[in-house]
Parts: sequence; structure tokens; C-alpha cells
Amino acid sequence: MTMPDLQFLKLGGSLITEKRLEATARHHVISHLAAELADVRKTKPGLRLLLGHGSGSFGHVPAQKCNTRSGVHTDEEWRGFIEVWQQAAALHRIVMDALLAAGLPAVGFPPSASVSAADDRVAAWNLKPIKAALDANLLPVVFGDVAFDSLRGGTILSTEDLFVHLAAHLHPSRVLLAGDEDGVYSDYASHTEIIPEITPSSFGKQSKLFEAPSVADVTGGMAGKVQAMLDLVQQTPGCQVRIFSGLIPGNLTRALSGESLGTLIHHN
Repeated sequence: MTMPDLQFLKLGGSLITEKRLEATARHHVISHLAAELADVRKTKPGLRLLLGHGSGSFGHVPAQKCNTRSGVHTDEEWRGFIEVWQQAAALHRIVMDALLAAGLPAVGFPPSASVSAADDRVAAWNLKPIKAALDANLLPVVFGDVAFDSLRGGTILSTEDLFVHLAAHLHPSRVLLAGDEDGVYSDYASHTEIIPEITPSSFGKQSKLFEAPSVADVTGGMAGKVQAMLDLVQQTPGCQVRIFSGLIPGNLTRALSGESLGTLIHHN
């Protein structure tokens, strides 16, 4: 029997937290997104989905303060590493509680406990438990988290970093990044024009339009997300990525149904 297509969905940190207020979750947004996902599963009981979420104002603020992504070596840096881990885990608990309250069969997979990194990239990850969760029609959940790194001591892996590695092994048909923006803007200063599609050949010119993040974001902001997703579509034939707003009711449902929302990232 042919297995249904697998999709990855990320709930961005900018979507589920107030990024300008440290460690502040948007509880109403998280609950709404969980309820919408639960409704999608009722109408599409065969939906195979792997969920990820960002750390937003929970993980990024201490990570920026301690420069954790660049490496961890001193006692003070390891204390910062633990603070980032604690904050990321706190938001993960909030997200998981909302998913379970909505009736979703969610099970968390904290990267800090299972992923080894090398120079800021996933080096080793036993994916058998995640595959078993998918086979059991459960909803595996990963998130941006700290990781031990063979070259840097410690680092931070974004959800996009995790998705790049997972896609190479799980081969999703679609990766959906839900944030608080309608897509990738060509004019971030005025937010008036969405770039409809981005490919490896077009990114060189388009990347000059992206501005540096105005709030704490240690994983590169929008430019970093787009670059990671370009890496993903180049290594995963046929996979498409969409960046869209998760704040608009019904958008998660439309995106999971394959509708054209926001910005499409694909291989040439």
C-alpha cells in the first residue's frame, strides 16, 4: 500500500510568541493553531505530518545574550547554554499542552536529547522513533533547541536546520513555514510586495532585499530561513516549500491542502 505524502509544518517563533517581549507566548494563537490542526486531521485522517516550532522570544533572547550558536566552551557559556535549553523547553511545553488539549496525538522529540551536531549542522540523529511515531499515525513534534557540537562544544539548531536533515531521510512532498508575515517581502521596509517564488538561481539578487532582523533572531532571520529551505529543495527532489502567514484563520488548512499561499521556494 502506498503511504500518503508526508508534510512538514513549522509554527514560527514570530507566530507563537511576542518576539519583542522576552519569554512571552501568544497563548491564544497557539490554541487557535492547535484547534485548526485538529480539524484538519478530522477531515484528513490519513494526513502524515511532522510538526516543528521555533523558540521566538523564549530561546532567541538568552541565545543572543550568550552568543550560544557560535560555540560554547567556558563555564559562563555553558550556563548560557542551559538557560537557552530551559527557555526552549518551556515554550515546547506550552505548545505541547495546547496540541494535546486540542485532542492531537502529539509526541515531542527534543533535539537536545537526541541530536549531535558538527560545526552548527546536524551530524547524527536516530530517526527510528520519529519514523515509528509517523507509522503509528501520531504527530511528532521537534523544535529549535541547543545541541552538543563536536567542533563548537555547543550550538543552537533552528527548526529549519532540523528540517533540512529530516527531509533528506523522510522525503516530504511539502514543507510549510507559518509565520507572522504573508510571505517573503521584496520591500521589508514598507511590506507591500510579496516575492511569489524563489529558486536557487534567483536568490542571489533577491537576498539583497532582506533586511537584518529587528528583534533577537540568532538563526539568521528571513534570509537564513530562505537559504536553509533552498538547501532543502536542492537535496530533496520534488519537494516544495511555502512561507506564509499563520495568523489568518484557515491558512493552515489551505496550506496543508496544497493551495498557493505566500512565497513558493522550489528548485529550478
